[in-house]
Amino acid sequence: MESETEGKGDGTMTHERRETIIQLVESERIVKAADLMERFGVSNETVRRDLEYLEKAGYLNRVYGGAVAKSMHGLEPQYENREMKNYMEKVRIGELAVEYIKDGDTIVVDLGTTTLQFAKALKGKRKVTVLTYSLPVALELVPDENIRVIMLGGNLRYGDLSTSGFLAEENMKHFYVDKFILGIGGLTVDGGLTDYNIEESSLRRQILPRCQKVIGLADYSKIGVTAMNHICGLEALDVLITDQRVEKKTLAAIRGKGVEVVCVEADSQG
Repeated sequence: MESETEGKGDGTMTHERRETIIQLVESERIVKAADLMERFGVSNETVRRDLEYLEKAGYLNRVYGGAVAKSMHGLEPQYENREMKNYMEKVRIGELAVEYIKDGDTIVVDLGTTTLQFAKALKGKRKVTVLTYSLPVALELVPDENIRVIMLGGNLRYGDLSTSGFLAEENMKHFYVDKFILGIGGLTVDGGLTDYNIEESSLRRQILPRCQKVIGLADYSKIGVTAMNHICGLEALDVLITDQRVEKKTLAAIRGKGVEVVCVEADSQG
């Protein structure tokens, strides 16, 4: 770790570090303060000063635990980029989520890269009925003769290949389900669950009161992030499955809201 004066006296190092942070925000859309501390070998105070400076300069917006690109609240990262990011954590989260499913359950499986890993882990494990608005999830599950797949119709979105809109919401009114496997775009203790797409967020809000248990899946990069559309408060979440890179005080705060939190092992390769 740095000394108390590091980050103030060495202007060249500070400039280079901030240039790198700008590049990370542009490419990743989200940066975590803890990751920046580890990457640069500096203190939380130095990272805080860097992010404050860059926010004032117009390069990013600070959020709890890090920073996001200026347009991040409304701009969803591309599916192709999300698919490989924190891949092993998503695999482990998906596998653990299967343990909450029983034979005979009727479940809704959300769209997303982590819920797709859940679908892959579900095959051959349970005899269930799956409602989904994700084409990748449906195509993954339909070959399993023990899984009945019901696709919620609606407008098909490029990229995630998901359906939404009034048709999907009308379809959902015909069902009650045991569990909702919910992908999470962003989660904060005070703000609850948020996501990027207006229509899909509206559909999720329609599903929540029609299920008995909500199981949220999110790797650490989603914790501390706020997207544009509010879905629900943390009190609507029964279980959160995440990974060990989430700060312990944040996990404690989430548990304090009555949420069961389970952490999988983080990928040592990051």
